[in-house]
Amino acid sequence: MSEVSNCPKCNMDNTYFDGVLNICPDCAFEWNGDAETAEEVDAICKDSNGAELVDGDAVTVIKDLKVKGSSMVIKRGTKVKSIRLTDNVDEVDCRIDGSGIVLKTCFLKK
Repeated sequence: MSEVSNCPKCNMDNTYFDGVLNICPDCAFEWNGDAETAEEVDAICKDSNGAELVDGDAVTVIKDLKVKGSSMVIKRGTKVKSIRLTDNVDEVDCRIDGSGIVLKTCFLKK
């Protein structure tokens, strides 16, 4: 039996093979045998509905968001044009009212 590698998502070594997939109980990530495939699948940036996001997309905010360190509130329904993807697949960089802001993709829809 081959040894199960560290989780490609959280890098913990508490992983096991269930007969079909490798599973990490710490972050609930499941992957096939090779870690390279798991990283490629996990590296796709998606909005709240599961649609793939790319640089330059226009998205809409689905919830009122308070901006930390400011009295500014981004209202639900605000259209954001020309987003830029970041190194983190859960975040996008954009400009709203002249301010550079990083938004979580779970609050956006394409």
